[in-house]
Amino acid sequence: MSNIEGHVRIPSGCAIAAVISKDGKSMTGEKIVDSMKPMHDRSNGLGGGFAAYGIYKDYKDFYALHMFYKDRASRKNCEQFLKERFEIVQSEIIPTRKIPQITDEPIIWRYFVSPLKSVLAALQQDEKEFVAATVMKINAEMEGTYVFSSGKNMGTFKAVGFPEDVGVFYKLDEYEGYMWTAHGRYPTNTPGWWGGAHPFTLLDYSVVHNGEISSYDANRRFIEMFGYKCTLQTDTEVITYIMDYLLRVQNLSLQQAANVIAAPFWSTIDAVSDPEEQKRLKYLRTVFSSLLITGPFSIVLGFNGGLMALNDRLKLRSMVTGQKDDKVFIASEEAAIRVMEPDAENICYPAGGQAVIVKVKDGAF
Repeated sequence: MSNIEGHVRIPSGCAIAAVISKDGKSMTGEKIVDSMKPMHDRSNGLGGGFAAYGIYKDYKDFYALHMFYKDRASRKNCEQFLKERFEIVQSEIIPTRKIPQITDEPIIWRYFVSPLKSVLAALQQDEKEFVAATVMKINAEMEGTYVFSSGKNMGTFKAVGFPEDVGVFYKLDEYEGYMWTAHGRYPTNTPGWWGGAHPFTLLDYSVVHNGEISSYDANRRFIEMFGYKCTLQTDTEVITYIMDYLLRVQNLSLQQAANVIAAPFWSTIDAVSDPEEQKRLKYLRTVFSSLLITGPFSIVLGFNGGLMALNDRLKLRSMVTGQKDDKVFIASEEAAIRVMEPDAENICYPAGGQAVIVKVKDGAF
């Protein structure tokens, strides 16, 4: 039988999903893992991963460093480096299940650490800047060693494989957090390897991304002028560093950051009736012009206390949102939301460039 338009499913790239409890209620990772199953064909087995927030309550005041090591020698070398810069309050292998779908795993380790005050004083850095610089140094200079998560009371879990298998591999049903994001990867022009799976993170920021960044070289050249180093061989990495730069370093709001990376067209800005708003949009587009991200994308940015979902200006990648009680759901397809909550309400397809920002109530976590 000949192929008829509409009868053949052609997925447009990767799969993303997220769920957040605005009341800060804990959820296991089971539902977010299951949400990836109906989007299986959006992945090709070369990368899957999850970010979870609120999972390390016993160590919430310490940075959780999740590490990939090539071998024991790499781990020994990095641990010596860490001991010179941090107090290590806990060091352990990240628990996993051996399953046939996940192979060739590196050594997967985690540390709960606090920067040494004497080192911070000597370098005259605040602790977030210090941790970010440490991550850059390790990933760029230590062969066979990668930091793939570095925030407080959160962690990422990623691998080469389909996301539903990655979730089983990392025992995510045994973790509880108030927010989860997920990604199934379909790489088109970059390699599939453990460090290249999503989410990409820095401090408590995490990014999952469906799409392709045609402005990558311009974005990378700009952001690397400020100490960031793109070493993980996947274009999404630069989005994470851009968001850290805009939100932490430049102290922009989430909406302002969205107006930078998915800046309105000049014709749209010219049509804005409020003079102050028009001035603000022109300023952001002019000053941060090198951080405009072009090409198709839908992303979910996670951070301690909330998330932001955003499409490119032309909405070239799908994204749908829904609600039920205190929970907000985001995914590439409505089917994924229905797996997490069959009775989800207020199903919505945000417009291109429209930021969806959801925050946990103050004091809820």
